[in-house]
Amino acid sequence: MVASNDTVSARKPQSRPQFNDQAEGPSIDPADVARFSAQAAEWWDARGPFAPLHKFNPARLAFVRDRAAERFGRDPKTRAPFAGLTLLDVGCGGGLIAEPMRRMGFDVTAVDASAENIGTARAHAEQQGLDIAYRAATVEQLEAEGAGPFDVVLTMEVIEHVADPEAFVRACSRLVKPGGMMVVATLNRTLKSLALGKIAAEYILRWVPEGTHDWSQFLKPDEIRLMLSAEPVAVAGPYGLAYDPFTDRWSETTDAGINYMMVATRD
Repeated sequence: MVASNDTVSARKPQSRPQFNDQAEGPSIDPADVARFSAQAAEWWDARGPFAPLHKFNPARLAFVRDRAAERFGRDPKTRAPFAGLTLLDVGCGGGLIAEPMRRMGFDVTAVDASAENIGTARAHAEQQGLDIAYRAATVEQLEAEGAGPFDVVLTMEVIEHVADPEAFVRACSRLVKPGGMMVVATLNRTLKSLALGKIAAEYILRWVPEGTHDWSQFLKPDEIRLMLSAEPVAVAGPYGLAYDPFTDRWSETTDAGINYMMVATRD
């Protein structure tokens, strides 16, 4: 699904020495940052605590690829179809989304509130020869500094971990370039998500460590739509993602009861 690009991978990683690698801002939830920081070295272990994300990733990547191809009139079957476009990955973790996005041709900037996560992401990108601009920072810092705007802004499974979801997602939307798009991925606050996305995933199936999610912080699609109503963006979705235990694969579905994505476009 993500074709390699010899031209892209031959470049050396970018560094941003002019930046102070210290994330600051009201969106930070210190407890969540500390939880993910403690696991930072394990992001790329497909059998470790982030194993579910490795299985989840192909569906997420396909969704972003296909919506971006439609939005920008690109052929996703070509090598590096998004060359010349910029992408911001907010809450990038260890780089599981940023790296394939770079291979698709995007000029990628990726930020995370955890300096430990950024260290892991930088090291892995360097091993792969990928020039991704990684930085420990918040979206509020980027906006205050006048960064961007970007053709694509991604915030994937992040909004449910921040202290002020509305301020966070609105700030993300303001970094979208006119003509660009933002993808928000998160979990729905439903009884189904409580049973499967929280209790089963953490305590029965052990897909993620206990305490990874707080169900009360899950957001309904209409809540995200309302949060973005004051911004000049058009919001589409939700687009559900579901796991099939028989194929051991995730795929897009009309059922947004647990995992879903929203797309906001700025014209």
